[in-house]
Amino acid sequence: MTTPASRPVPPVAASPLNLRGAVDLSALKQRPAPSGAGAAAPGPAGSAGSAGAPASPASGPADHAGRPLRVDVTEGNFQELVDLSAQVPVVIALWASYSPGSGQLVDVLEGIVESYDGRLVLGAADIDVFPELAQAFQVQAVPTAVAVVKGQPVPLFQGGADEQQVRSLFDELLKVAAANGVTGRIGAGGPGGAEPEAPPLPPLHQAAFDAIEAGDYAAAAAAYRQALNEMPADAEAKAGLAQVELMDRLQALSGPEADALRRLAADEPDNLEAQLGVADLDIAGGHIEDGLGRIVTFIGRNFGPERETARVRLLELFDVVGTGDERVAKARQGLARVLF
Repeated sequence: MTTPASRPVPPVAASPLNLRGAVDLSALKQRPAPSGAGAAAPGPAGSAGSAGAPASPASGPADHAGRPLRVDVTEGNFQELVDLSAQVPVVIALWASYSPGSGQLVDVLEGIVESYDGRLVLGAADIDVFPELAQAFQVQAVPTAVAVVKGQPVPLFQGGADEQQVRSLFDELLKVAAANGVTGRIGAGGPGGAEPEAPPLPPLHQAAFDAIEAGDYAAAAAAYRQALNEMPADAEAKAGLAQVELMDRLQALSGPEADALRRLAADEPDNLEAQLGVADLDIAGGHIEDGLGRIVTFIGRNFGPERETARVRLLELFDVVGTGDERVAKARQGLARVLF
């Protein structure tokens, strides 16, 4: 979708990034603050200015109101950052003194976050100082980057990432945030930090958004279909319809059902419903290439009505992921090869 992040859009459940409630941050939020809570976390022992250690938040960029866009994450300020994630996404970079590269990555992230002009905040978390945070986010190695949106974790990446990859992830993160009502800008719009009010959505788009917030995906789909009837070239309605239809299908796939479906798809590669269902799960879980590739492979093996059903679903998932995404372009090429 090309909808600005400041406008309501349907939850991007199928985005490469999505809110993941499996990580429980509540225990961390409820931890008593140590003495001196709120102060910046010290660097690694004996290395306040050592190589590889992120700088003090005082030296980081600040928003227009003087509020830092980068802070060191501590037990004392973690609650504040979680609360802030209801206004803007908070990117948390987990690093360690034994990994100089992780400290360098934090510095890179700082510059990128600054370029987003208050729409993101960066938290640098030393896992030696705050090991409970690494446990909560199930960190396997450093550096690891995650985000928090409305108190829920959004996995980003583990290990290094170049600037283009990071910016692409941050752009997706802002879409996920907007989909969940997080559209603030630190320092913008006065003391409240809120962005100026966005232009209103077209009535049918607003009706769809309201239905999504109420959990009524059928009503949302109906509103988008009506919008397409009135304006067939409405790309946002087309993408929104594909997204809510995906979310509606996913409602029936809880943990046990999803596991059973994956086993069925592995045992029966020509089972259309199983392959389409697992493709939905892959897309929703961020495994875009796997999901799209699964359907392309099915189309290459099958003919007749089932092939056409799979092709139509694949085109819908292209709209969900984004027609400009390079993974969609790759899948289009694969589809052309198996069809022609």
